Amino acid sequence: MTAATPDTKTTSLPTDSDLGEYRIVHQIASGGFGLVYKAIDKKGRLVAIKEYLPAALCSRAEGEKIPVVQPEKLSLYRLGLKSFFEEGRALAQISNAAVVRVLNFFRENETVYMVMNLLEGASLQDFVMTARSRKKQRVFHEATIYSLFDEILTGLRVVHQHRMLHLDIKPANIFITNDDRAVLIDFGAAREVINHEINFLRPMYTPGFAAPEMYRRKGDLGPWTDIYAIGACIFVCMLGYPPNAAPQRLERDRLSLALSKMRKVYSDHLIEMVEWCMALNPLARPQSVHALVKEMESDLARNDPDAPLTQRIKGHLDSVLGDLAAPDQAGRKSGGLSRLLLPGSRP
Repeated sequence: MTAATPDTKTTSLPTDSDLGEYRIVHQIASGGFGLVYKAIDKKGRLVAIKEYLPAALCSRAEGEKIPVVQPEKLSLYRLGLKSFFEEGRALAQISNAAVVRVLNFFRENETVYMVMNLLEGASLQDFVMTARSRKKQRVFHEATIYSLFDEILTGLRVVHQHRMLHLDIKPANIFITNDDRAVLIDFGAAREVINHEINFLRPMYTPGFAAPEMYRRKGDLGPWTDIYAIGACIFVCMLGYPPNAAPQRLERDRLSLALSKMRKVYSDHLIEMVEWCMALNPLARPQSVHALVKEMESDLARNDPDAPLTQRIKGHLDSVLGDLAAPDQAGRKSGGLSRLLLPGSRP
């Protein structure tokens, strides 16, 4: 690998180019740590392929396939690459409807590729933005929130059982498929490795969702770190905007004040559960997904013991999805999105 020049831009792999056993259809998403492509395998099946390509560490000229890494960043590039590869290998062992399915992972072009099932639908962030545009008192009904996060926590519990952490849970990384499944996408292990090993790259956390310990170089990360982000996502589903970032909360915590405004809209139990998940002290949070689910189920049993969880979410999300699918000002349909696996993705 040669040194990258400052004005070199990172470009995607050429359309219709071969990549291992796959052929690239086109790029469908991009982010700070890689690109995502829609591709087709030899049997004609459509898949999504995520390419490890951290923009702060490497670049690639148009028409090229091999990234160029600056010599002083090569060791860090390789460290992140190793973490990305290990993440793919671990995810390939998980088969759960609420976790993105990794079908294959391989090395080529001096980087790593992760092959996943192609999802169609929209992110939770899209649903929140649509619901918020209605300017109603609440973003989602309480039953919808419980149902949605019951599904997500089922998947997250399996992830933790495989001794993995997600480390980047946020509404943009919770995907609602067209058949009403909630799926965790875009795991952040490689991103976290890089963030904790360097000081020239600003940590690429989404403000409001990263727990306080993620901002500390030697922070003790665990299931409680992902649980903080779950609480922040529930906060967004209630208020329509993210909570203050952890560093701001450590200076002046206004979480309880923000939630208190919703006490006539949501139950005290839900509000207290969010406060529990988002405690600044990691030891004050639920220490496992099991503990959080147990608390959620106790409230569900008190409120509506007979309603199937999957049916509760469907009506509300269908109405929001209907709004997403409505024609935009140019007369185009904006529903049926194929948002894949990286923040900032687009159809």
